Amino acid sequence: MRRVGIVGAAVTPFKARWYEKTYYELAQMATAAALEDAGLATGDVDGVVYAIYNDIFQRAAIPEHPLQAITGLSNKFGVRVSNGGATGAYAMSVAHAYLAAGRFKTLLVLGVEKATDCFDFQSMSATPEVIKTIGWSGDTFFEQKLGWTASDSYAEVVLAYMDQHPDDLKPEVTARLAALLSQQARDNEFAQRRFDQVTPEEVLNSRIVVYPFKELEICVYSEGAAAVIMAEEQTARAIARNTGQPVIWVTGVGEANEPSYAGKGHKVMHRIYSHHLAAMRAYEMAGIRHPLEAIDVAEVHDAFVQQLQITMAEMGFVPLGRADSLVEDGIVTPGGRLLLNPSGGLLYCGHAVGASNIMSAWSARRELVRRGLRRALVHGTGSTVAQYGVVLILERD
Repeated sequence: MRRVGIVGAAVTPFKARWYEKTYYELAQMATAAALEDAGLATGDVDGVVYAIYNDIFQRAAIPEHPLQAITGLSNKFGVRVSNGGATGAYAMSVAHAYLAAGRFKTLLVLGVEKATDCFDFQSMSATPEVIKTIGWSGDTFFEQKLGWTASDSYAEVVLAYMDQHPDDLKPEVTARLAALLSQQARDNEFAQRRFDQVTPEEVLNSRIVVYPFKELEICVYSEGAAAVIMAEEQTARAIARNTGQPVIWVTGVGEANEPSYAGKGHKVMHRIYSHHLAAMRAYEMAGIRHPLEAIDVAEVHDAFVQQLQITMAEMGFVPLGRADSLVEDGIVTPGGRLLLNPSGGLLYCGHAVGASNIMSAWSARRELVRRGLRRALVHGTGSTVAQYGVVLILERD
């Protein structure tokens, strides 16, 4: 298996609404910026892996087909990945597999999403249509007919965890973590909520959306695009010599998809095994035994701040039942051992679904380079009840 690294990356600004750009244009912007970052032209790239979550968001079936020519990759390899909120992470995993196998030397991974194009004309607002569109992810025979939403789905998992661990996920701690992420977004010039800093008190006093989630503890819908250029070792080293930027090697990849229904032999509702198994598989590949000692920066999918805490425990940074120690013991607070979601996470940078995990990889790479750190973790989750989990380990050359 060949070694694979990231040699270029870019994001567009994440916004609540890109009135002046189509998703075609957002894809072009991210592609052009990533190629420039890698010092490449489209002729240097062998193909593309598209990360596009939802056809309805783009108002198009097969939404990737117009992007092949628009991005300058006509007559080259192109495949689309769509795995819920984990779409971007799975797309990078697919690119890694093709490159490691020797099929290609250089691939573009391009994520783009334009959620609020699906407008609801009855309410004259995008929000109900977006929620309804995501609601179509639920079980067609039961959950959809109950008016199921993504928030309900993740709340099921978090409430089951709280039943098992009643002293964990204390509201004052989840509020502190959400406030911390809002502060970190200030350093991300592409963040949707860059200047929306909140205090723990404001988080605590924000309205309940679905218990136990408060408004300021939930990610926001975003529109935007993100791209990374990945290459096999020999090509990556040649590109790095040209740009003067270090290769960021992908040294570990792990994935797991849980069952989506509770019951005997199915989903254990108080656990997120998909995140646990994905992390263990990525750690084994990267040779990591103690993640808190080995990893310097983590960009973790935070659809909901309570899910973020459970995910951190599932990935072995703290014990299950002690997720609050991330904040209470200062592990992720300023000056702590681990830099967590320096982009502001999906809560404050935004959640442009297909692009989100690629934005996380862009952020992790940026922190490894500019802070001179050694190793990063990038995580994605998606589908109902956090069914999908993907973890990538990145290491600075």
